[in-house]
Amino acid sequence: MRCILHCDLNNFFASVEMLSKPELRNVPMAVSGDPNTRHGIILAKNEIAKKKYGIYTPETVYSALKKCPNLVLVKPHFSEYKKYSDLVNEVYLKYTDRVEKFSIDESFLDVTESTNIFGTPYEIAYKIKEEIKHRYGLTISVGVSFCKVFAKLGSDLKKPDAITVLDEKNYKEKIYDLPVEYLLYVGKNTTLKLNKLGVKTIGDLAKSNKYRIVKHLGKLGEQIYNYAIGNDTDEVKYYYIKEERKSISKGITFSQDISDSIQIEKELLKLTSEISHELRVKKLRANVIQIGIKDTNFISSTRQKKVEETNLYDDMSKYVLELFRDNYVQGTLIRFVSVGATGLKSEDEQKQLSIFSLVDEEKNLDKEKYTKKKVEVAKTMDKLKEKFGDKIDYASVLNTKNKN
Repeated sequence: MRCILHCDLNNFFASVEMLSKPELRNVPMAVSGDPNTRHGIILAKNEIAKKKYGIYTPETVYSALKKCPNLVLVKPHFSEYKKYSDLVNEVYLKYTDRVEKFSIDESFLDVTESTNIFGTPYEIAYKIKEEIKHRYGLTISVGVSFCKVFAKLGSDLKKPDAITVLDEKNYKEKIYDLPVEYLLYVGKNTTLKLNKLGVKTIGDLAKSNKYRIVKHLGKLGEQIYNYAIGNDTDEVKYYYIKEERKSISKGITFSQDISDSIQIEKELLKLTSEISHELRVKKLRANVIQIGIKDTNFISSTRQKKVEETNLYDDMSKYVLELFRDNYVQGTLIRFVSVGATGLKSEDEQKQLSIFSLVDEEKNLDKEKYTKKKVEVAKTMDKLKEKFGDKIDYASVLNTKNKN
């Protein structure tokens, strides 16, 4: 039987700010982006703001101030948050080397082998919780279970400064009546789809016909069905093993919501230019191109396309525009867009030839010449970026070459 902990620092950003400003403990306060820009979102809040005024994350500052006009807003200090995150993870590492960061304020721990030394999983969780509280003045909530997904669910059930155990004997009793959206990776859209199928609780999902869920939700349906019945074999990774970067993405939040598709495409192409440049600098190619869109109501959507491996702007921009034009509903106000490249491979790896490129040798040679020209342009842009910085974009390079 595996013993997994999920440790979640309570109101982390706000808690760190209150360490240096203890007077904030007695007033409603929140850490936020600049309220005068589009980054005016609540990033964290203290218990007073949460419980008395119902302030949540990620709520807009405008909305939060309507609920609580005397809300004290504090600018974020990310270097401090990282410092305390590292210190807390050092505490975790005293009990196991299987510590996997889930985010800056959350980590999974596999303490299966540690129980012979430090006691039961609950006792280990308690020791960790108390050491962090007394050493750093921060509190955590800990979920204790036999799999990662239930450990995370457990840490969410009782906050702050709490431990919740979900074992094989009690998990059905404790979680099956909870709304299905409490389950990891069940977002708003998935919840709506499940509700239409009559699935409203985690218990409903666990008792559903698996193949019916998969039919309507695909791979995600199979994953969340397995989660609901406790079938989660995902291992907690070792802390010191660094995984290869699997994706590169960049995004932009507009200064105000826009629906001008030409302007949106212009920003998408700028992001594409930055990503293609980064791929070439790191000698990587991608075989999946993604775009992300968040509208004025904070509803997000992601679309992607599998492509022939590339790191060239000319290739990537074509796919980005295709994805956007196929999925954007004209007139929709957009708040945020992003471009991503995944399925990364080193340029040193053998590039797979498409079967179509072998059919006609003459066409293949023409394609090769055209590709070489695109590579030359890309190299020119890279050199100009190194010399002049981000003021140089791909369009300016093309204009220069056309004039010549």
